[in-house]
Amino acid sequence: MTFNDIFKSSFLEKAVEFSILDVSIAMLLSFAIGLFIFFVYKKTFAGVMYSASFGVSIMAMTLITTFIILAVTSNIILSLGMVGALSIVRFRTAVKEPLDIAFLFWAISVGIVIGAGLIPLGVIGSIFIGIVLLVFVNKKSSDTPYIIILNLEDDKAEEDSMIKIKSMTKKNLVKAKTVSRNGIELTVEVRLLDMSAKLLNELLTINGVNNACLVSYNGEYTA
Repeated sequence: MTFNDIFKSSFLEKAVEFSILDVSIAMLLSFAIGLFIFFVYKKTFAGVMYSASFGVSIMAMTLITTFIILAVTSNIILSLGMVGALSIVRFRTAVKEPLDIAFLFWAISVGIVIGAGLIPLGVIGSIFIGIVLLVFVNKKSSDTPYIIILNLEDDKAEEDSMIKIKSMTKKNLVKAKTVSRNGIELTVEVRLLDMSAKLLNELLTINGVNNACLVSYNGEYTA
């Protein structure tokens, strides 16, 4: 064994196996598609507090996944070690919106596909997914559910209020009723006829209705 054999490193040998051109093309494509995903996320965001950091994280996740897949596909042993290393990673950040999970999986999937060299699949698939999200997420529904909360004095006010609600809504359903010495609190889910809040004004004209509140409702929580 010679002096050169002792200091011979397989690290330098593996470095030349990578094509700088291929890596550059893959990373640039991932960056471009990541920007597209970021753009779609901004256009389809329907919440109140927009998180710019989450949008940037989506773009970064596309690049990072591509980087990992490029390394994994070059070496079987490395891929087994990578699986073991990533299996111990745990994310504690809660994802509040269900649609955010779709964007996370979209970014990861694009990174895997581009890193594996399936460029047409990554580009065409991303364009198709983006169009679908832009069309369906931004589609305004004319049948938005609402919750009406009424504070009533007696049963007569409750009966008159329900008659008024039934006459001015497409659908209605009593969700909760609380009776106390101070009166009655009634919670009703409704579908408005013309997406107008005039129903509240009409309810306040009924004797025994102390106050009325209308809030948006998605089936899980009020907003």
